[in-house]
Amino acid sequence: MNVPRLRLVCLLPLLGLSLAPLAADTDPLLPAEKAAGDWIKVRQETVRLENSWLSERPLLESTVNGLKERAGALEEKRDHLKAKTARDRDELGTMQAKNKAAADDMQAVEARLQALGSKLSELRPSLPPRLSEALELSFRSLGGSALSTGERMQLTMNVLNRCAQFNRIVTCGEEVLDIEGEQGPRSLEVIYWGLSRAYALDGATGKAWYGSPGPQGWRWEPHPEAARPVTRLIAIYNDKADPDFVAVPAAVGHAGAEGGGK
Repeated sequence: MNVPRLRLVCLLPLLGLSLAPLAADTDPLLPAEKAAGDWIKVRQETVRLENSWLSERPLLESTVNGLKERAGALEEKRDHLKAKTARDRDELGTMQAKNKAAADDMQAVEARLQALGSKLSELRPSLPPRLSEALELSFRSLGGSALSTGERMQLTMNVLNRCAQFNRIVTCGEEVLDIEGEQGPRSLEVIYWGLSRAYALDGATGKAWYGSPGPQGWRWEPHPEAARPVTRLIAIYNDKADPDFVAVPAAVGHAGAEGGGK
């Protein structure tokens, strides 16, 4: 038990003597060795990077060349598409200009249609009563503000066509009229000569009236002496009498005149 302790006591002084010189003096070669070690590490890393670059360089160059070729192909495709769509762009510009012109024309047409509709409404009181009543729905629709251009055009043409058709023919039939100076509406036989004149007959009382458009609209003027010729006119129209010339009162302008019948 005493021998190991004795050895430990003897070794401690010897260890102290061997470490004393190392603590007192630093080895001058240590910095150089450290620098050399660092340089070796840097050199090894440099060699590794160079080797890595040499191994990857062909792949990178191939990738770059492939990208350049693809870029060139895309540029050619772009130029081809530009050339191909140049005409389409020109046509598109032309169509846009035409669309704008058409839109302007449509606005002008809409304005003219509204003006024409207003004028027709103003002329309506001067139309024959039968025609005016038949066009009631068309005139009422023309007064609406929510109509499209096509609908307004259709309604306007309907009024004009009906007026033109009515003006080309002779129309006859029974009609309920409220004539000024008479006691309430009454059913009369009426024959129209287009839009300009008409004759109304009360067969029960033997009264006759001459109708025509006036400054304040359509008007009926009493013509008792016309009862007989108007009766004959209506009979000829209804094929109840032989065709013949019948003299009936008519007005041309502001002068009275005699007109021929069927």
